[in-house]
Amino acid sequence: MPNLIETIKDLFAQKEPLPAGMYTYQTPPEAEQQYRLHLRIEKDGHGLLVINASTVLHLNQTAVEYAYHFIEHTDTDAVVEAVSKRYKVDKEYIRQDYQTFLDRILTLIETPDLDPVTYLDIERQEPYTEEISAPYRLDCALTYQVPDESHREHAPIDRVSRELTTEEWVSIFQTAFDHGIPHLLFTGGEPTLREDLPDLILKAEELGLVTGLLTYGLKLDNDAYRSMLLMNGLDHLVIVFDPDNPTEWDILEKVLAEDIHTTVHLTLRKGVDLHPHMHCMAEMGVHAISLSEAELDLTAELQDLRDFAAVLQLELVWDMPVPYSENNPVSLELEKAADQHAPEGAGKAWLYVEPDGDVLPAQGLYDQVLGNLLVDPWEAIWENR
Repeated sequence: MPNLIETIKDLFAQKEPLPAGMYTYQTPPEAEQQYRLHLRIEKDGHGLLVINASTVLHLNQTAVEYAYHFIEHTDTDAVVEAVSKRYKVDKEYIRQDYQTFLDRILTLIETPDLDPVTYLDIERQEPYTEEISAPYRLDCALTYQVPDESHREHAPIDRVSRELTTEEWVSIFQTAFDHGIPHLLFTGGEPTLREDLPDLILKAEELGLVTGLLTYGLKLDNDAYRSMLLMNGLDHLVIVFDPDNPTEWDILEKVLAEDIHTTVHLTLRKGVDLHPHMHCMAEMGVHAISLSEAELDLTAELQDLRDFAAVLQLELVWDMPVPYSENNPVSLELEKAADQHAPEGAGKAWLYVEPDGDVLPAQGLYDQVLGNLLVDPWEAIWENR
């Protein structure tokens, strides 16, 4: 007869967690509901489930195992058998618990505007509140080249003596994947000026990473080029938009006809009314916008535009980098802060990689180089943040 004390100890003992690392899943092209899942398992068995690179769920050890089996398409009976044996819990309870977990995750996938805490009783990672082993995103400035002279004086081209090669960027993508970073955002400068951008997107796609592109959008007018980016696996776009330029409206119409999530970035300037432009965008089918102010005294106007975006049911994207300009919104935010601290989320949810591989907590924080991804170990860079 087994020792009762040992049986109780075994029942409540911490089980050995699944191997730490990142596990990914993408629905096949023929699936009606398209989504991507990235599960990052930490060394202590807890983990993060990232849905479409936007919704982040903080999971306990049992939920991590459920998510792992979901991603691996393990047969339900096999999941029930493995988890009930591992935790010595009744099989019928595990079956119901696993099905409830699946139902909640699928609801989040199908209805992304639901708050997991309020509606689904799933513990969600509150932004920037807990220590994590790696950021959720790398903002990769592929180049500081700009499309024309009007932008050149504001781009920090004097910071880099060379740009990384295709192979060097691919090695950085591999480092990101190896350390559980699911999301790359290609920015600059103007990243489409890199001839190898389609190849870089394809390499990231082959690794299973989510990719986004922040661009002024002019090359997206080319149907063949736009199609190549999408075919190579680009997942979302952020278009820096000038509403006074008729050509850009034509480009936006072409982009919206494609099957890709698109965010439009608008910069509020004194004396410019963006309300009619936002209304027109909503009617065209834009679902997300990013807003910034060009001057320090436009905070009230910016809040009014945010409220108007809510009325139009436009998703507000607030944590993406923004283009360099005479009034760089990143610099403006730093100027507002008396203590000159980094923007919330910098060095935690995302890091910024310059064209030569130097790593900053975020765009614009040039006095805080954390290391270089070509020569310094990832662990040292992450600790330096």
